[in-house]
Amino acid sequence: MILRIYAQVRSSLGVLKTGYDTDSRLGHLGFYLSLALTLLIALLPFYVMLITSLTPDAAIYSDDPSLLPGEVTLSQYSVLFTSETFAFTSYFFNSAIVALVTASFSLVVGVIGAYSFTRLEFPGNGLVRRGVVVVYMLSAITVVVPLFQLLARFGLVDTRLSLFITYTVSTLPLTLYMLWNYFESLPVEIEEAALLDGYSRVETIFRVVVPLSLPVLVAAFLFAFKIAWNEYIFASVFLKSQAKLTLPIGIEQMNSNFNNVWGQIMAASFLTTLPIIVMFLYLEQYMVKGLTAGAVEG
Repeated sequence: MILRIYAQVRSSLGVLKTGYDTDSRLGHLGFYLSLALTLLIALLPFYVMLITSLTPDAAIYSDDPSLLPGEVTLSQYSVLFTSETFAFTSYFFNSAIVALVTASFSLVVGVIGAYSFTRLEFPGNGLVRRGVVVVYMLSAITVVVPLFQLLARFGLVDTRLSLFITYTVSTLPLTLYMLWNYFESLPVEIEEAALLDGYSRVETIFRVVVPLSLPVLVAAFLFAFKIAWNEYIFASVFLKSQAKLTLPIGIEQMNSNFNNVWGQIMAASFLTTLPIIVMFLYLEQYMVKGLTAGAVEG
């Protein structure tokens, strides 16, 4: 894990360094100062979160707190998995199921929808595209009440299905936007050759277009998963049962129901961010592979 993070940082630095004047000392100084400031602002909250999660309660609430690790303990993490009042494992499982189902369904619907936008001609194509972009711009708080009324009418409040539906509505516009922009860059001749070989339109999509689009499909899945994994507003309104709560709601309830448990809150927060970090580290390289160019040449 550490080696992979180090390789990712080196790769990112290489990309950034190509954009400034290598002959100018002032350019070097400005680049590294800007880089240091950016890393400080971006990483400091995660550093504080990790250090706090590894610190005993006595040190967290001392009169002389420190950003440097003193005594290290895993007791904050052990409490999460043994507590009878905070069901961390159940919340983690609920978030994983909701995020995986939402991202998968959003991807399948997004592929079909984006392909129809880019390859099929039908009345109102441009209007529907602009509508998708407008829906993506809407804030969640503006649609939470209408969605709640609609779900209550169908008896779906306090069910995971309510989250699947609302999260798909939230992530599908972004998935469509990412995919149709990519599909437009694919050579039409490849699909025409597949149709001449006897493939149907559906077979062309899933046996030709999808393999050529793996990098952007991975990216779209990751973004949809991240949105569903971190979502708070819809889950806080639609869910009532403790057994169905997701991680953001569970951590918020821990903060409001218990006093002086910052170490456990930081441990739960760190474990919540860990899946997203691992997924991006392992799939980021796959996202940038040039599968399209290789397929065209073949």
